[in-house]
Amino acid sequence: MALDFTSFQNALKEHYKPLVVKNLVYKNNPLLALMDKYEKFGGEGMPIPVINGNPQNRSALFASAQAPQSVGGVALDYQASKIQQFFISRITDYSIAQISGQMIDASASNADAFMRAATTEIDGALHSCSRSLAVAMYRDGSGSIGQVGTPTASLGSATIALANAEDITHFEVGMALTSSHTATGAIISGGTGANIAVVAAVDRDAGTITVTDIAGVADDWDDIFDSPVLGDFIQVLGDAQNAGDAKKVAGLDAWVPATAPTATTFFGVDRSTDPTRLGGVRFDGSAQPLEEALIGGASLIGREGGRPDHCFMSFSKFSDLVKSLGSKVMYVDVEGPAGVGFRALELHAPYGTMKVIPDLNCPDNAAYLLQLDTWSLNSIGAAPKILMQDGNRMLRVSNADAVEVRIGYYANIACNAPGWNCRVAL
Repeated sequence: MALDFTSFQNALKEHYKPLVVKNLVYKNNPLLALMDKYEKFGGEGMPIPVINGNPQNRSALFASAQAPQSVGGVALDYQASKIQQFFISRITDYSIAQISGQMIDASASNADAFMRAATTEIDGALHSCSRSLAVAMYRDGSGSIGQVGTPTASLGSATIALANAEDITHFEVGMALTSSHTATGAIISGGTGANIAVVAAVDRDAGTITVTDIAGVADDWDDIFDSPVLGDFIQVLGDAQNAGDAKKVAGLDAWVPATAPTATTFFGVDRSTDPTRLGGVRFDGSAQPLEEALIGGASLIGREGGRPDHCFMSFSKFSDLVKSLGSKVMYVDVEGPAGVGFRALELHAPYGTMKVIPDLNCPDNAAYLLQLDTWSLNSIGAAPKILMQDGNRMLRVSNADAVEVRIGYYANIACNAPGWNCRVAL
């Protein structure tokens, strides 16, 4: 009997059990693997209370501690605990795998070959979605995956050196890109009205991408990258915040930004009233040896009452740290969910040891010192997962001879003690 749709669906369900999906998602993404998961994030949103101040009615004199005082005729109010509440909302992210009808028929007499073809496509879609989440977990929610460094234009295409060569891991051939002059600014659109350029080539050694015209649209790359301008922000099509609501999760650089938060609200909170306790610790270690920079940042967290236990950095900076430590290097194995493990370097900090882990998703210009139990990835179900609210893992494409598997997540990141975490500039 020929392999029909129902038979294939049952086989697919067996192959993509949760443990297999987690292994695919977590394998090369340490922060995503190790961050605590809460998978019942329903409702309108999630309140995250943060205590950023204790009652301040204290004095060596009982009367001064108990009753509001008056200075120059102005009464002092009772100073109760300071409690702020971040109200976290979810964002969405999707990845699609399609398999043609001809492929299904061609493998009707050989189930194994069909399973390998389907597995390749679905695994790839899972990988794309998990990488999108893993990269966003380090960033500010604006959707940017890199910035323009030095562009070299030619007829019909442009080769763009990224401002940070390590960001090259975020780009793939075939990606549709947009760009903006600022992280949350309007998407650039030229005279043709087009706003998409396609990645034709990626030079991972040089840290460059080549973008080309869209078929039938003259000088489209020039319209998108505005010839292109040094420092422009690059996004995958549909990811840009574009001066509206965030399209990506609020990552480490949103909760612990490079500069102290201003009076603008973040999940409903004005963090400028206490930039450290509400917006994390910042330490400039760019002029220091790596080991000293990390210890300096950890000491600042210790001063605030935190105990950083994990440090995440790029592979480039991790390599530099290993070289600088020489014979003092000590390694430890870290095991995450689904049996996925990572090799970490142990570094002594003021309150014990930190596990230093390289992550290809981490920007090269920063290291993040985290007290990991203050962080959580909150989602409806797993993030990512195969979307099957109607019970069907595969759907027929309405306008094509193909079936489709939809992968995605509804999630966001929360931190209940930002002041116990640090961004170290490198």
